Amino acid sequence: MRRIHILDTSLRDGEQAPGASMSIGEKREVARALARLGVDVIEAGFPAASPDDHAAVAEIAATVGQAERGDAPPPVIQALARAHAADLDAAWAAIRGAARPRLHTFLATSDLHLEHKLRMSRAEVLARIDQMVRHARRLCPDVAFSPEDAGRSDREFLHQAVAAAIAAGATVINLPDTVGYTLPDEFGALVAGVLAEVPGARDVIVSVHCHDDLGLAVANTLAGLRAGASQAEVTINGIGERAGNASLEELVMLLATRAPVLGLTTGIDTTQLVAASRVVARATSFAVAPNKAVVGANAFAHESGIHQDGMLKHQRTYEIMRPEDVGAQTTRLVLGKHSGRHAVAERLAALGVALDADALARVFAGFKRLADRKRAIHDADLLALAAPERAAAPVRYALDDLQVACGTVGLATATVRLRDPDGVLRVQAAVGTGPVDATYKAIDAIVAAPVELMDFVVHAVTEGIDALGEVSVRVAGGADRPVHGHGADTDIVVASAKAYLEALNHLLARTPAAVVGGAA
Repeated sequence: MRRIHILDTSLRDGEQAPGASMSIGEKREVARALARLGVDVIEAGFPAASPDDHAAVAEIAATVGQAERGDAPPPVIQALARAHAADLDAAWAAIRGAARPRLHTFLATSDLHLEHKLRMSRAEVLARIDQMVRHARRLCPDVAFSPEDAGRSDREFLHQAVAAAIAAGATVINLPDTVGYTLPDEFGALVAGVLAEVPGARDVIVSVHCHDDLGLAVANTLAGLRAGASQAEVTINGIGERAGNASLEELVMLLATRAPVLGLTTGIDTTQLVAASRVVARATSFAVAPNKAVVGANAFAHESGIHQDGMLKHQRTYEIMRPEDVGAQTTRLVLGKHSGRHAVAERLAALGVALDADALARVFAGFKRLADRKRAIHDADLLALAAPERAAAPVRYALDDLQVACGTVGLATATVRLRDPDGVLRVQAAVGTGPVDATYKAIDAIVAAPVELMDFVVHAVTEGIDALGEVSVRVAGGADRPVHGHGADTDIVVASAKAYLEALNHLLARTPAAVVGGAA
C-alpha cells in the first residue's frame, strides 16, 4: 500500500467559489474540522489577498493542529502567494507561527496564459520561477510550486519550468489541471512524464490539483495518483472556483473502498467525513445536494422496493460502503423533551461539536424549547442549534419578540422587538411584500446600518411537518466582504430574523461605527 498525502484547500481555493466567503471564526472552525479529519496539509488561505485573510491564516497557523490531533503530528499549514516577493513575505508572516509551515507559489506555464495574462516570454517565466522559489526558500524550508494551467501547457516547457523550480529549492511540485480540461489518460500521462523526464522530480513530493469543469476532477486526480503522484489537493464537498475541485470525501472513500485494486491509502479518519462536510456547508452556506456521493442525505437511503428487499437480505447488495465508515448514523439516538444536558452534550461530541459550558447552556436551552414543539430531536436539529455557537458574532442586537400578519388579503406586516447594544428594547413595525420582507425592513429600521441582502436560502433540516427550518443569508455592507448568518427555528420567519441578525452582528463587529441607532 502506497501512502497518499491529502492536502485540503477548502479555505483557499474553496473560498474562491462565488459566495463562499467565510469569517475568521468560520475558517477556524473549518480548520479544526480538517485537523480532526486527519488531513496532512491545510492550505489556510491567500494572506496577501486581504487583511482578513492574513489574520485568519495567522490564527490557524498559531492555534490549529496539535489539540485536534492527539498523538499524531500536526498538519502542515500552507499559504498561497503569487510569484512576487511582497506576496511571499506576507504569506510567510502569516504562517511562520505554525509548527510545520509551507509556502506555496505559482506561475502560469501555458502559452495561452503567457500571451494573454502574464504577457511574458518563456525565458522570463523561467527566470521568475527561479527567483521566487529561491526567495521562498530563504524564508521557509518547505516550498511548493505550481505551474498554473499545467494541463494545457506545452510538455517540453512544462518540464523546463518544473526543473527550474526543483533546482531553485522547491520541495513540492503541484501539477494543476486548472480549468478541468484534461482527460484522465492525458493527465496521468502528464504526471508520468514529469516523474520520468524531469531531473529531481522523484526526490520531491509531486502533487495533483484538479478542477471539475467537465466532471472529471476525481477521475483525473486518481489518474495522477496511479501515475505516481504522492499528494492529492482536494476540498470538502468539492467546493472551489467555477464547478469546484476534486472532492476530498469522494477521493478518500474511492481509495479506501477499492484499496485492494489501487494499492493506495491515506491517513484520513473517514468517520469524520460527514461531520466535516456539515461544518463546511454551514460556514459557506452551500447546501450539500441530497444525491452527493458519500456525504449527501440520500447517499445511504433506499426507496425502491427492489433495493429495500435486497438491503433487508444483505447490506452489501446495494451499499459498497457502510454508513458508519463515513460518520453517517444508521440508527440515531432520538432525543426528546425528557433528555438531559449530558445526553445532548454526548450527542454533540459524537457529531464533532465541542462547546464550552456557556455555549452548551445556550444550546441546551434552545433544545428544550424545540423539544416542547416536536416529538424527537435529530442530529440535524442539534447541529442547526449549535451552528451559531461555533462561529458566533458578538451579540449587539438580539431578537426579543416577533409578530407577523400575512395572507392573501392585505399587506404583510411585521412587528419586531430587539434588544440593542445598551440593553434597551426597541420596537418597530413595517410593511413588506411578504412576512420575511416586512421583518427585515423592521429590523433595518432599528439597526440603521447600510446593508444589501445578497443571498437568502431556506431549507428543512429534518423531515416532517414539525421540521426545524434553517435559513442562511449573505449580506454586504459598503466595502466590507460579505458575511453569512444562520438561523434555525420551527417558525421559518423567526429563523429568517435570527439569520439576518447574526449576519448584521458579524458586519457590525467589523465596523461598529456603522451603528447609528433607530426608532424606539
